[in-house]
Amino acid sequence: MNIPSQITSRDAYVNQIKPFIRKGLIKVLSGQRRVGKSYLLFQLIHFIQSQDPTGNIIYINKEDLQFDAIRDAASLNEYILSVSKQNVPNYIFIDEIQDIVEFEKALRSLLLNQNNDIYVTGSNANLLSGELATYLSGRYIEFKVYSLSYTEFLLFHQLDDNDLSFESYVKFGGLPYLIHLGLTDTAFEYLNSIYNTIVYRDVVSRYNLRNNLFLEKLIEFLADNIGSLFSAKRISDFLKSQHTNMPSNQIQQYCAHLANAFIVHEANRYDIIGRRVFETGSKFYFENTGIRNVIIGYKLKDRGKLLENIVYNHLLYLRYDVKVGSFHAREIDFVCERDNERLYIQVALRLDDQATIDREFGNLLAIPDNYPKVVVSEDQFNGNTYQGIRHMQVREFLQTKGGL
Repeated sequence: MNIPSQITSRDAYVNQIKPFIRKGLIKVLSGQRRVGKSYLLFQLIHFIQSQDPTGNIIYINKEDLQFDAIRDAASLNEYILSVSKQNVPNYIFIDEIQDIVEFEKALRSLLLNQNNDIYVTGSNANLLSGELATYLSGRYIEFKVYSLSYTEFLLFHQLDDNDLSFESYVKFGGLPYLIHLGLTDTAFEYLNSIYNTIVYRDVVSRYNLRNNLFLEKLIEFLADNIGSLFSAKRISDFLKSQHTNMPSNQIQQYCAHLANAFIVHEANRYDIIGRRVFETGSKFYFENTGIRNVIIGYKLKDRGKLLENIVYNHLLYLRYDVKVGSFHAREIDFVCERDNERLYIQVALRLDDQATIDREFGNLLAIPDNYPKVVVSEDQFNGNTYQGIRHMQVREFLQTKGGL
């Protein structure tokens, strides 16, 4: 096994996983292809080898042809037993496990041996949560891996925090491999190839979809309507205007497929007063803004949408559960919950007129509780609070690492 010697560490994830090493739980790293799950496995292998030099490392990468014969639970189990050692810990790492049929049955069997410590990655949310929940309920823990945060982006590309660096982050997104290509328009060729791989391998092929033209139009619609509340019916009506007919239930299914492949994240609508999730209406945000820009183009008029997308992604990185808030007739951009605490976020491109200031801060002022409330914008604001509501410039917000 050849592990790269020069790896930029993503400590936020490694530190989350460390407490579960040698615990009887399968560690599942899930996320979109190419967000760096494989390199997180390498970092864990390096750490484990430093702590337990006698441990036996078993590594399987289903994108490597040498492991092509491992296609189902039986062949996976047979291979691991053949390379396991007795009386020492076996640290088992399986990359892109969703490509192995009924993998969950092999994991259940391997977990019976207390010497086995298992780590897997996957690029399909439904497959991982469904199969593991069915066969290994209570025996696994999931760590969601995202594209580079802004601070990770600066670290990877060795950039200072300034407007130009932020512009590059908005334009190209945070796929780690971009450090090898440079932040120029040629990087879009790589992003386009990744986008096509995800769509055709993790969506079209996995779900045996037939209407590829509709799928492409749907993705373009989602890319052009970041942060807009809409329903499957609204999408259906729009596509009809584009001479493409598709029933609402099939649109919902296709959106679910895209979310399962981590191309987009769906933020459900939440009634703050009634403390319930609405059955209809939600927002979609892209996992990676660079891929989004490949799909629909990078346009100045979309700056506000992209800003909202980036704020949403950072909240996920901070491990908040994020919903779209509804309070009477007011819309709260994000209602965020973590560890039984709540945070409200409003996002505005600029706070350069009184009407915008009154709307963005006023929406938060109307909420009658004492949880933290923050307005995030791209521009500076005169003072860091407004009637007790905190303001943060977006670059400052994106460098927060804990609570707000």
